[in-house]
Amino acid sequence: MPVRTSGSSVSGRGRGVGLGLALLSAVAFGGSGVAAKPLIEAGLDPLHVVWLRVAGAALVMLPLAVRHRALLRRRPGLLAGFGLLAVAGVQACYFAALSRIPVGVALLIEYLAPALVLGWVRFVQKRPVTRAAAVGVVLAVGGLACVVEVWSGLGFDALGLLLALGAACCQVGYFVLSDQGGDAGDEAPDPLGVIAYGLLVGAAVLTVVARPWTMDWSVLQGTAGMDGRPVAAVVLLAWIVLVATVAAYVTGVVSVRRLSPQVAGVVACLEAVIATVLAWVLLGEHLSVPQIAGGAIVLAGAFIAQSSTPAKGSAQPVASGGPERELSGRGTSA
Repeated sequence: MPVRTSGSSVSGRGRGVGLGLALLSAVAFGGSGVAAKPLIEAGLDPLHVVWLRVAGAALVMLPLAVRHRALLRRRPGLLAGFGLLAVAGVQACYFAALSRIPVGVALLIEYLAPALVLGWVRFVQKRPVTRAAAVGVVLAVGGLACVVEVWSGLGFDALGLLLALGAACCQVGYFVLSDQGGDAGDEAPDPLGVIAYGLLVGAAVLTVVARPWTMDWSVLQGTAGMDGRPVAAVVLLAWIVLVATVAAYVTGVVSVRRLSPQVAGVVACLEAVIATVLAWVLLGEHLSVPQIAGGAIVLAGAFIAQSSTPAKGSAQPVASGGPERELSGRGTSA
């Protein structure tokens, strides 16, 4: 005899899948720094690594862009915005900020994005938010301050701070744009198509900024040191492109559709924790006691924000900018 599944349990499973995808996205994004740092130390400019990352991912996703070419006619603004903000903007602003302010300060400012998403939901969309969601964001940001040890370097530069804040604002664009059309049913833009064209736009913009024709291509033919162990540079690049970019963006966008911009944004804060742990294991960069404590606080904040989201259709204040959204299973190929 078949078991009847209630709407609330289906909704709960959808949110659970979304949370799992958000965690996978955080892990994938968090691994980018561990693979990129050896390449930078081997002689590549940081902006050249960013260009290789985005351009390589754009080539991988090119067949999907061709398949979903109808999006160029139907949603040109969404594609341009995703490419400029979610891809090129975040990467370019963050790496430019690193040249002027400490890494920890830049990372903390960038990960103010979940709090900014909360502000977007409350003051732009004019939706109520739960107190628990706000507490979760505060905990996550406070925990990040411990994880990156922001007190270890405070050589503030006004332009550097503005660039880091620009990265945070672009990251807000990533979460908000990823949620566009999630409740449009058959008319929803396919997320894979949006990512594909976003990467193409981002690659075009970063080509102008990074000027890859000045890059030392010979670095990619050799090896890079990972905590004293030689690793083929091309292997590290493949990881950055396929896992830390393609897989990360795909799982991230799908998770936003199933959760919401705000909840997925708070979970994405785990990227900083994951990146630090991976650097500890693979690069020998050890964690301090405050960093471990901060990681626990970030986890607590993410859990509180996620668990505060009301069930679909609830009349309660939202913690997420809208009810849980189901991903459209329909493609948009021409």
